[in-house]
Amino acid sequence: MASDRFLAPAESPYLVPFDGSFRVEDAPTRPPKEERKQKQKHKDALDELTERMVELQERLYADDRWALLLVFQAMDAAGKDGTIRAVMTGINPAGCQVFSFKKPSAEELDHDFLWRVTRCLPERGRIGIFNRSHYEEVLAVRVHPEYLAAQRLPGDPEGDDDFWRDRYKAIRSMERHLARSGTAIVKFWLDVSRDEQKERFLARIDEPESRWKFNARDVEERRHWDAYMRAYEDALNATSRPFAPWYAIPADDKPFMRRTVADIVVRTLERMEPRFPEVSREQAAHMRELRRALAEGEL
Repeated sequence: MASDRFLAPAESPYLVPFDGSFRVEDAPTRPPKEERKQKQKHKDALDELTERMVELQERLYADDRWALLLVFQAMDAAGKDGTIRAVMTGINPAGCQVFSFKKPSAEELDHDFLWRVTRCLPERGRIGIFNRSHYEEVLAVRVHPEYLAAQRLPGDPEGDDDFWRDRYKAIRSMERHLARSGTAIVKFWLDVSRDEQKERFLARIDEPESRWKFNARDVEERRHWDAYMRAYEDALNATSRPFAPWYAIPADDKPFMRRTVADIVVRTLERMEPRFPEVSREQAAHMRELRRALAEGEL
């Protein structure tokens, strides 16, 4: 555990550095060669990790000291939904909540850009999952600055050179506050290649059972691929910090991606050292007396 009341990040080759040196073009979208085409191996490892996660989540819920917030961002068809479903298999629904953030509602647009995620933060003892998040405001909105008009912000945001810098600063401040208050934040960018995304879109069209996933707008967004990559690079460099790290996970191989995400989540939970609360001597003595009374039919 770090000295500043937040967890030290789980080590990983996919941890985004904290010094602004991350480059999208250098980030792998595929696993290491020795880990490719190892579907059963990754599935078996994932099964073991999810079993461990169930145990840790139960302790987290009982301990009631920490909360865990998992943030997932990615280009379309990278596998966010499937990863969340696979990694959280078996988790007690009472201790876990998932929120998806899409187009803001009229009510959300009448508040600052962090309001809609702030009210969905997990309580202590729970795991919260953001499927897309406040980062849409420095990703999709940066690629499409025309979206800012709906937010009716004072001044001229598009003409303000400090506008995006200020948004990054606001995000860092919020996440640091949460981390110091007992919410461990782990952020995943599922890094899918443009070629792999194309193949997945084609599969959605060609496979009848997958057509419901197809959205023509997602394909149109491919025209802005380079702009999105620049936005991701800037956002990850500006907001990957020890108190709220980003992990750029290769997403071209789904089994490897899911195993890698689960491993980081499990090791983060282990760093919290969650434990079942202990009862006092007085409470233990009272419980023994109640047990005796129950066993002997007095109650």
